[in-house]
Amino acid sequence: KASEKQVRRLNLVSAEKIQAGCHAVFAPLPSANPPLQESLETLRQLKSSNGGKQSVLYLPDWTARVCNKCDADVKAIDAFYTVFVSSLEALDGDLMKDIIVLKQSEAILVDPSNYWISVINVGRHFALDDVMGSNMKDADGVGIVIGRLMKIADVMGLEPASIGMSDSEDSKVEEGLINRYFDEKLEGMTKPSIAVASTPSLVLQKIESEAHKTENYEYYILDDPKVHGKSKMKKAFCEPGNIDYCPPIVLANAFGPPEISIKRSEDNGGDVTYRNQEEMEADFKSGALHPGDLKATSTAIMVDVLNKLANTMKGDKDVTKASKTLKAFQKKISKKKK
Repeated sequence: KASEKQVRRLNLVSAEKIQAGCHAVFAPLPSANPPLQESLETLRQLKSSNGGKQSVLYLPDWTARVCNKCDADVKAIDAFYTVFVSSLEALDGDLMKDIIVLKQSEAILVDPSNYWISVINVGRHFALDDVMGSNMKDADGVGIVIGRLMKIADVMGLEPASIGMSDSEDSKVEEGLINRYFDEKLEGMTKPSIAVASTPSLVLQKIESEAHKTENYEYYILDDPKVHGKSKMKKAFCEPGNIDYCPPIVLANAFGPPEISIKRSEDNGGDVTYRNQEEMEADFKSGALHPGDLKATSTAIMVDVLNKLANTMKGDKDVTKASKTLKAFQKKISKKKK
């Protein structure tokens, strides 16, 4: 095992970029159509800190290029992260006021030599099968492997006390690699604890056939116009009595107020207020809450969410420009698919 002095790594604490013992969250890798799901997941991971620590949102823009996300287009990748951070500010401005946002490219350039040496050393330590895990196929891009090595180097550079992660299979593989490397190679460094933040799926429809899948109606995206708050909810799956998969209930409770009031006619029982998701599910399962009344309330909540996102983007020139860049990239990708 290497002692702290022997470890070749990026040190963002010594460089005074961040405080020691922070809570770190890695933003998702970019896509042309960023889903609202990823914003909710990231906010929950940021909230998973035990408190009292500085929280850092790390934007892995160089990993995105290595993994060929957004065709490794630098402008599109930067535009994604600008829009993405804006969405977090729109959805929870109070939380984001205290968050340090750090771009990976800027962090690496603090000490690129030691950073890349640390990536190489991580690669030397693990067998390829370890890095790939059980969920990665041989046909997948080599960039994913390099990206996972870079993530361990990023964690070494951040020296966090804790890391917020999702409960996805990819996250489980990365968690295992981080734990092993700290246990087996980094005796002089404190291993970060992993705070797993579960987030419900916001998928509006379960479509089994790839041929019938459409990004327009499967989920909400960050630049959806407010009219999609209604049109997408109208097409959302909502089988009477089915609480095992009911997107309108999930969305209402994910983005609505702590107590959700639903307006109903006297024939349907009159107006009702739910204090939590369990109460709403109980009424929906029994038939006391009609799908039409549920969808009307969920629609209003999602229209409000899309309005918040749009207004925040329009209120900042840089975000507006980034949104236009991302839309242009979306069109470029669409043409390639045809």
